[in-house]
Amino acid sequence: MNPLYHQTRFLLSAPTITEAPPDEGLEVAFAGRSNSGKSSAINAIVQQKSLARTSKTPGRTRLINFFMIDEQRRLIDLPGYGYAKVAASLQRSWGQALERYLRERRSLQGVFLVMDIRHPVTSFDRQMLEWCAHCRLPVHIALTKADKLSRGAALNTLAKVKKSLHGSEIPLSVQLFSAPMRIGVDDAHAILDQWLRVEER
Repeated sequence: MNPLYHQTRFLLSAPTITEAPPDEGLEVAFAGRSNSGKSSAINAIVQQKSLARTSKTPGRTRLINFFMIDEQRRLIDLPGYGYAKVAASLQRSWGQALERYLRERRSLQGVFLVMDIRHPVTSFDRQMLEWCAHCRLPVHIALTKADKLSRGAALNTLAKVKKSLHGSEIPLSVQLFSAPMRIGVDDAHAILDQWLRVEER
């Protein structure tokens, strides 16, 4: 477990890439369908209870949230996508902001794609994977809420997801994750260490 991530702090929220911090250094973006457990995953990874805001109402993350690890490294919490109760016009504007961020952000090193293990690889997830492939961005998938399934069922779903995404045009990896049980936190740190070029401590 790398203690570096524990010092992560909120930097700013931006409605569009235009209001984002300077495009320098290295950053990794967290993306996922609303109610996938994205905020809880971020909090588990940085070992803080409420850095990323969690809500029982899906679709509350409506801005691009930037968190600073150190002067050269950031974690990004992208707006959740695909929540039906959000107006279609707002969903379109979020989609445009997400796509522009993925396409134009030079400091972006990869996308940490969060999926609920009980509902993996939705049409919205596939759209995100297509955007990442188009932008040549590596993707790491965290199948969250793994504690909601038995160990055998979780491993079976993991194998199915890997098989369904085999042959991807971009570097792609998949893991099990559970925020409350802290399953997969070390694996997540290993990916972040690689993308953010963090030396072993």
